[in-house]
Amino acid sequence: MLETKRRVIGQMIVCHGCCCGATHKERPEVPAEWLKDEWRRRGLLKRFQLTVSGCVGPCDIPNVVVVNSAAGSQWLGNITRFDQYRSLVEWAVRSVEAGHLLDLPREFKDHVMEPWR
Repeated sequence: MLETKRRVIGQMIVCHGCCCGATHKERPEVPAEWLKDEWRRRGLLKRFQLTVSGCVGPCDIPNVVVVNSAAGSQWLGNITRFDQYRSLVEWAVRSVEAGHLLDLPREFKDHVMEPWR
């Protein structure tokens, strides 16, 4: 079995493709460049991977975020406000400091989705 030298606690995949962040289709913006800059500035990359993806689906719900870890995947949808993305960054910082993924902030409980039914 292959092993990495890094001690990664998780990965956040932010959809930014055909629908998510497509402001020309009247979809809410995804602050992809800001997220990448914050992830770098706060030194998160080696412990909590950030991936901005072209499409993760499902495309009927805007602005999807997937959090992967050894415990599984958590899917969030309808992340439409900048302050929600800021909250996810702050949560990532706290999780890295704790050494494991903390529970998502309560503000996201109505954004949890199950795409594979």
